[in-house]
Order: sequence, then C-alpha cells, then structure tokens
Amino acid sequence: MLITIIFYISIFIVFYTYIGYGLLLYLILIIKRRFKQNKETEDFNSTLPEVTLFIAAYNEDYVIEEKMKNCYEIDYPKDKLKILWITDGSNDKTNELLKQYENITLLFQPERKGKTAAINRGMKFVNTPITVFTDANTFINSSSIKDIINSFNNKNVGCVACEKRINNNSIENNAAKNESLYWRYESKLKQMDSELNSTIGAAGELYAIRTYLFEEMPDNTLLDDFILSMRIAMKGYIISYCEKAYAIENGSANIYEERKRKIRIAAGGIQSIIMLKELLNIFKYKLLSFQYVSHRVLRWSITPLCLFLIIPINIYLVVINDNIIYFLLLIAQIIFYLCGIIGWYYSIKSKKNKFISIPYYFLFMNLNVIKGFFYLKNKKNNDGTWEKSIRA
Repeated sequence: MLITIIFYISIFIVFYTYIGYGLLLYLILIIKRRFKQNKETEDFNSTLPEVTLFIAAYNEDYVIEEKMKNCYEIDYPKDKLKILWITDGSNDKTNELLKQYENITLLFQPERKGKTAAINRGMKFVNTPITVFTDANTFINSSSIKDIINSFNNKNVGCVACEKRINNNSIENNAAKNESLYWRYESKLKQMDSELNSTIGAAGELYAIRTYLFEEMPDNTLLDDFILSMRIAMKGYIISYCEKAYAIENGSANIYEERKRKIRIAAGGIQSIIMLKELLNIFKYKLLSFQYVSHRVLRWSITPLCLFLIIPINIYLVVINDNIIYFLLLIAQIIFYLCGIIGWYYSIKSKKNKFISIPYYFLFMNLNVIKGFFYLKNKKNNDGTWEKSIRA
C-alpha cells in the first residue's frame, strides 16, 4: 500500500537526517583511516602571512570595548594582523567608540543594506592573502589565527571552518542550554565531514578563506557564511574544520529570541538550496554533493515535512490495521510529543529538565524550518537585513 511505503520512507528520512548520517560517517571513517594518505602542504610556519580580521557590525556599541580587547589579545604578529570593521547603517555609538582605537580600519556608510552587502563592499579593501571573518559579539581564543593558518598548510584548503561554543555563563537559561547541546552535536558532525572530505559550510562566528577565492554574493543572501564557503568548495577546494580555533558567544536570551534566529537560519537554508541548486548534481560534485544533501538539504527541506507527516499517517494505519507495530509506534510518538509539549512549558517558565528539553528542541527546530519557508516567502524587502536576536 502506498500510504505504508510513505510512512516507512518518512521514518527512514528523519532517522537518517539526524542519526543515520552520523553513524554512516563514523563507519566510513573507520575504513578510511586504514588507507590514510599524506596531504600536499605548503609551509606557512616559517613566514606567517598577513591576515585581515574582518568584522561586520550593526549597532554593536555594547560589545565594542570587550571585542577590541579580545582582538588585541590575539597571539599573532601585530604587523601582520589587520583589523577591519565595517559598520554600515549603525546609528548608535559603534563608530564613535571604534574611532578611539588605533591600527584598525573603519568603513562606514549611512545606508544599511544588510551583512552580505557590507561584506561585498568591505572585501574590496582587503589586500591580505587570508581573510578571517568573525562577529562583533563573539570572542575568539588567542591562538585561533595561528591554528587557522596551520590548517591552510594544505594547499587544497580554500576555507577553514572553526568551532562555535556557547558561553557557559549563559547556559542558565533553557534556550542557551539547548543551543549549546545542538552545537556540540553539530561540531562532531563537522569534524567527521572534514575528515571524510570537506566540512559542509562554515559558521559566521569564526571562519577564514583564501582572499582570492572570494566572490560577491547577492545582497539579499541570508546565510553569507554558508554560501561563501560552499561556493569555494564547489570550485574544488576543501573546507577544513579546525576545532582548535573557536568562537564563544552567549546563547539566545530566551526561547523567543532563539525562535527568531532559527526561523531566519531556516529561511536562509531554503534560500541556499535555491542558490546552490547546481550542487545537487551528484554526478558533477560526487562526494561533496552527497555530504551536502545528507547534512544540510534534508534538514532544510523534506525532513521537517516527513516528521510532521508521520503521526497522522500512523493514526490512519492504526485505524485500518490490527498490526501491533503501528500501535507501538503511535504510542512512542505520542509520548515524544507530550515530552515536547512539557518541554515547551518548562522553557517558557524557565524550568530545567534535560530529558524533556531534547524532544522539545528537536520539534522546535523542525517547526521553525516550516516557519522559515513562510518568512522567506513573505519577506517584503529584497535585501539581507534582519532583526537581530537578543543574546543572554
């Protein structure tokens, strides 16, 4: 029966997206490690290259002092580290505060067109071989740039994706705790993707590229970090994952702020599938395409639909069949959704329960993908601006 086939395919897709792909990666890597080959390298250690630390900011006056302190603490030759801020559209004290610091480049224009437009404009002023992107509200470890440069020793590496961590001081709220758990899982997948072939996309909190590989993106791009890094991978370069270089940021202030962020990211993911439609050609991009579909496309497209389709189909199958398997699966789903509802209640009441929060955050993420579709569809302005989420 067709409905039965759809039911089991939906279960498989959800399982594969969140568990199966990770297990498959793990098994493949066990085999690959037996046949590991040395990579072609170039020596950056004797002569460290000049690097531009690129920070796109909009109304970030509340973190300027702490961010600049973090920049000055970076362990890298001062004469080879250029700090560039681009603050287009900022109308708070961001520019006033930045003008007090020496040895930085500050770019500003009154019109706000969004982060991607700012990056496109700012990259015209970068003349170093390596560009490191970071956000104004994230703080990087002192050895991060040296660790990033070490990753570029592989000539095939065009982009270095770094680790994102959630500030432990912000994990007192459920939104931050769930976000931290998600990123620990995501970091492990990124490590395995990188070891297999290439990490699938970089996170804007901290990543780096060979500057000559930069190409302008449409100004309305929502996930500039993902599009930029994946376009480099499509040119035949590797996105290497460097867990030694990390950026720390506070989690979302509450679940409502986290929801805004997740919807925007989901909308950007759907937009990315359209922008990178060529990457769906597995015959051309082979392993990269397989990783992209498995790690990203499924999450941003059919998996949420499959997830929420399973339970009504399950109810129908229980009604028309006496099969105990369908009944047990329905009971399991009911329990899971009840845990999610309780987790939602705990979240808005700021109560903590690790067991309950996992099903809630899982459902929360997938629901926001569906909302992200409508966000993208109803977006009135065709630029890359968005409402920032408040951090804890």
